[in-house]
Amino acid sequence: MGAGEARDLVDPYGRVVRDLRIAVTDRCNFRCTYCMPEEGMEWMPRSEILTFEEITRVARICVEQYGFTGIRLTGGEPTIRAHFSRLVSQLSGLGIDVAMTTNAATLRNTAHDLHAAGLNRINISLDTLDREKFERMTRRDELENVLAGIDAAIDAGFEPVKINAVIERGVNDDELVDLARFGRDTGVEVRFIEFMPLDATDEWQRSKVVGQDEIVARLSEVWELEQVPARGAAPADRWRYTDGGGLVGVIPTVTKPFCGDCDRVRLTADGQLRTCLFSTDEFDLRAALRDGETDEQIAARIEAAVGTKWAGHQINQVNFIRPKRNMSQIGG
Repeated sequence: MGAGEARDLVDPYGRVVRDLRIAVTDRCNFRCTYCMPEEGMEWMPRSEILTFEEITRVARICVEQYGFTGIRLTGGEPTIRAHFSRLVSQLSGLGIDVAMTTNAATLRNTAHDLHAAGLNRINISLDTLDREKFERMTRRDELENVLAGIDAAIDAGFEPVKINAVIERGVNDDELVDLARFGRDTGVEVRFIEFMPLDATDEWQRSKVVGQDEIVARLSEVWELEQVPARGAAPADRWRYTDGGGLVGVIPTVTKPFCGDCDRVRLTADGQLRTCLFSTDEFDLRAALRDGETDEQIAARIEAAVGTKWAGHQINQVNFIRPKRNMSQIGG
């Protein structure tokens, strides 16, 4: 191997890690019921949050040392981080795919700037099209702003724009067809996500999960669907509408986990490396960055962390342990 040549970062189960999810803040302008409590969140002090330069350094090490090909920026809500487009510009300068997951509440003001800064793709969280239900689920009256953000993302030239909808039985599962129709009408790809045990109020129950088979069956009552070939490391299974109406996906984290093909690791806003959304262990890269360690030393820490990556998240097993942090603190 020549000097500077990237090498594969391989976990104990032979999976090559190529994707880095970065939470740029733990703060959010929503209070979604499945993500954080209504009140009482203690935000991390600014001094504990990684700087843009620290984030970019970790990303650069992953790209240069291990050939990472993708970065997804999350939060909390990433767009509320001040001067966020500057971080996007720094990361896009690494020459890899940069994506973002957002609630889109302020995207109408920033979509064009983010596209110009080098952001390639956008996933927008939207769980309901009903204003009153939206306010109950997010504890914010922001549906019109989110819809305006979706329009702005399309207008800015993001392709494709994807919608992430977490489906919870008895809450919004009656909107499966409405959400799918919204995707068909606007040209965005809707991806339904099974309700996961990361809710802040600790109310998750398996009975609240609407599984992939049920979702597809209910959509198939209205439209003819044809499954697209295997997803590989991507989390969503996808179907095309045979009438040419685009694509729809399901992320079946609970009923059909994609752990066997997982190629990602996560960096929290305070610089902890996690090898799984549901990990119970974290690896402190912030201390290494601030203690003056070399790129090689930090790369060794990343390699050691990936050496502990689980075979799977164990949600369906009796020994499953919920992470100590909720979704907003880990990063979506």
